[in-house]
Amino acid sequence: MSTIMQRYARRTAAAVAIAAVSGCAQAGSLGNVLGSVLGGGQAGGSQVSGTIQNVDTRNQQINLRQSNGQGVSLVFDQQTKVVYQNQSYGITSLEYGDQVTARVQSTQNGAYYTDLVQVDQPVAGSGGTTSNAQVYTLQGSVRRVDVQNGLFEITSNNQVLTVSMPYNPTRSDQQRFQNLRVGDVTRFAGVYLNNSRVELRQFQ
Repeated sequence: MSTIMQRYARRTAAAVAIAAVSGCAQAGSLGNVLGSVLGGGQAGGSQVSGTIQNVDTRNQQINLRQSNGQGVSLVFDQQTKVVYQNQSYGITSLEYGDQVTARVQSTQNGAYYTDLVQVDQPVAGSGGTTSNAQVYTLQGSVRRVDVQNGLFEITSNNQVLTVSMPYNPTRSDQQRFQNLRVGDVTRFAGVYLNNSRVELRQFQ
């Protein structure tokens, strides 16, 4: 009887051990992988800090380089927020050289997803890599204002432009932005980021 009980105990212990290992492999994959690759973090709230290398909007990936030189790719979606000084911005506001801390979780396919990117230090202050770009004077009728993401849309010369606010606008520019209403005609200086997106330099 004791032999049977011993065998049963051994089998039960083995089953428990296998279940525990399996559970750790699943539940612990985030902590273990992020702990070794991204420098760790608290359970359910792992973080990675690094410098923006580029933002791939086509594949919805943010590529970071950590202080140890290791690169990390983070997946983002429409729910991902970029925050700087308690102000929200769009993903496209991120620029090469920005120092950020991202909240990260693993996905079922092994990728790393971020729903929040905190900008710790923007590159070269406001404007980043576009600081030496040509500044244009633009004017148009306001179509939409998105205060939460720090941008607005205008119609200028039959073209729709999306205008994003800089990371650290002046107080007067911030107030002008918050007072914008649909239908207002606004005039400002800005830098083209692409054919349909402009970063504001100063309201005029």
